[in-house]
Amino acid sequence: MGDNNAYGLPPGFRFFPTDEEIVVNFLYQKAARMPCYPDVNIPDLHLHPYDPWELEGKALSEGNKWYYYSRRTKNRTTENGYWKSMDVDEPVLSTGNNSRTVGVKRYLVFHLGQPPNGAWTNWIMHEYRLLDDAASTTSTNTTTSTSSSSRRRSHRKPPDYSKWVFCKVYESTSDVGSSGGGGDDDDGGTELSCLDEVFLSTDDLDEISLPNY
Repeated sequence: MGDNNAYGLPPGFRFFPTDEEIVVNFLYQKAARMPCYPDVNIPDLHLHPYDPWELEGKALSEGNKWYYYSRRTKNRTTENGYWKSMDVDEPVLSTGNNSRTVGVKRYLVFHLGQPPNGAWTNWIMHEYRLLDDAASTTSTNTTTSTSSSSRRRSHRKPPDYSKWVFCKVYESTSDVGSSGGGGDDDDGGTELSCLDEVFLSTDDLDEISLPNY
């Protein structure tokens, strides 16, 4: 595991967010240009330039997983291969009383070689994105909340933060090519996040200005 002190994590702190926490507490806040809670310094790695085994020291690492932000792009080619979607898009749901879709999780597998004839590997990516309506709303809210004095200080168009994605990469211990699975093989999606005590409680989700669907 890398030196997570560089990413704002206190000693002994394990970064293990749930899908909902990734979308609500990190990705949505990033898109809305709002501070994340807790304040974890997750790196921005643009356009998938790195092979998965090169992420150590560049992305936030926890055990056998690496986390980072990137921009939504169709270009997922690296020096030695490419990320290929498994055509599996899974809705990310809130866990409050009024459960709703807050984002989408896509599964990708890294292939060695040139598309479309690359060889399967066991490297998996979970790519989280906001719903298009949510991304549009965050961009609009950010623009309208900017003060007139700030607009006078700069005539440049604000950066478009509506196309951010959050990536989680890990090497599966199962044979991905034969099983076709894209699940997180070491937690099964059932283990509670250790961030539960420091993240916003699920009862507070309505206080976050997520759009209604």
